[in-house]
Amino acid sequence: MITRQEDFSKWYLDTIQQADLMDYSPVRGSMIFKPDGYEMWEHIQTAFDKRFKEEGVRNAYFPMLIPEHFFAKEADHIEGFSPELPFVTEAGGEKLEEKLALRPTSETMIGDAYSRWIQSYRDLPLMLNQWANVFRWEKRTLPFLRTSEFLWQEGHTAHADAEEAKERTMRMLEIYKEVVEDVLAVPVFSGEKTPSERFAGAENTYSIEAMVQDGRAIQAGTSHFMGTRFAEAFDITYLNQDNEHVYAYTTSWGVSTRLIGTLIMMHGDDQGLIIPPAVAPRQVVLMPVGPWKKNPEILEKLKELQHQLHEAGIRTVLDDSDQSPGFKFNEWEMRGVPLRIEFGPRDLENGTVVLKARDVEDKHFVEIDQLVSAVEEELNAMQARLFERAKKMNEQHVYTNIDTLDELKEHIEEKRAAGERAGWVLAGWDGTEESEAKIQEETGFTTRHIPFEGMVEPKEKCIVTGKPAKYTVWIARAY
Repeated sequence: MITRQEDFSKWYLDTIQQADLMDYSPVRGSMIFKPDGYEMWEHIQTAFDKRFKEEGVRNAYFPMLIPEHFFAKEADHIEGFSPELPFVTEAGGEKLEEKLALRPTSETMIGDAYSRWIQSYRDLPLMLNQWANVFRWEKRTLPFLRTSEFLWQEGHTAHADAEEAKERTMRMLEIYKEVVEDVLAVPVFSGEKTPSERFAGAENTYSIEAMVQDGRAIQAGTSHFMGTRFAEAFDITYLNQDNEHVYAYTTSWGVSTRLIGTLIMMHGDDQGLIIPPAVAPRQVVLMPVGPWKKNPEILEKLKELQHQLHEAGIRTVLDDSDQSPGFKFNEWEMRGVPLRIEFGPRDLENGTVVLKARDVEDKHFVEIDQLVSAVEEELNAMQARLFERAKKMNEQHVYTNIDTLDELKEHIEEKRAAGERAGWVLAGWDGTEESEAKIQEETGFTTRHIPFEGMVEPKEKCIVTGKPAKYTVWIARAY
């Protein structure tokens, strides 16, 4: 298997296929989620869904086909998505009177529904989420991270005033950060997108961004304050307490299956996957070792232990295949199972098992009657280790002392020559599209977002023009 240092992208593709997470579809840019890959998404869904419902957000489902004229109602929105829209133009052997888009996102469809459902201030706030698939005809694809069809959740809310809508926008970004950091063990940077990176039709877009092992950025989640733009386009009005018809303020927010790709790129090593215990399809693999077939008690005891772990809510698999222990060790390490339990004749005699966490080299013995608590403790410890390790990696690859475009180019070249990652750079920006475009044109770096106030030391000069900086931005290469 190729190493991360040799070719990170090739390592990633090899890893997800050898771990049996996905397969390629006959349709360009599409992928098949195999059970392990889909179960990771289910655990991510569960973590988010619980928090959404605690916020009073309810789940619904809206149609996948969207009439073309819906997009024309919001000019910025259609301009933003036009290159990526696939259309259905024929059905039942006949041309359709109007083309139907496969949803790239559902603001238009939901906006139309909200215009009928919202009549009075008593109908607000209206807060819905849907778990769905969306389509964006990507030219360059990468499994989990960028595909023509992918899975996601999209939340859409309507509010009586701008302040409440803004609070909802920021609260959902906080929830995204909480789940991605606590459940996926992926530290993220929070901030506001620049106008050029803003969601099509939004007044403000906020994001969490992750840095993965090759130093590149992945946009891990976004939350948008739409103001009244979509309400005006789709006539989402209500009768307020002063008996006036006014526009509602709306928000939208989403995360997708690219989170799976993010955690793989964040935590994996040259042996394959390392999956955070909270989202691992199988948290523990139990294995008989030594001449176990000569003693049926070994397998019987392992089945008993597996049942105990299952009763404690721990996801397990028992590998009693005929393969050698070495082969099975490698196989389950490649699949990223967090914890391995080895049990053989000597362990049976001593009343112990051997525990080995995926992210460390050491093994240790545990008394059988303490197994469940020991496993729970080890899984929690591994979850915390992965987050701290990733956080430390981030800290080692952010650069705050680069103040000119020439210095940035020199930095990139030096890192490339040394076979190291260029990481993220904190830069001053004069706020012009020309300067933002020049950064990308000359270095391949793009603005990730403007960090929130107090999170970084502000830069005084624009990295491109040398003029006073209007904003301080994170810039990096991105997936």
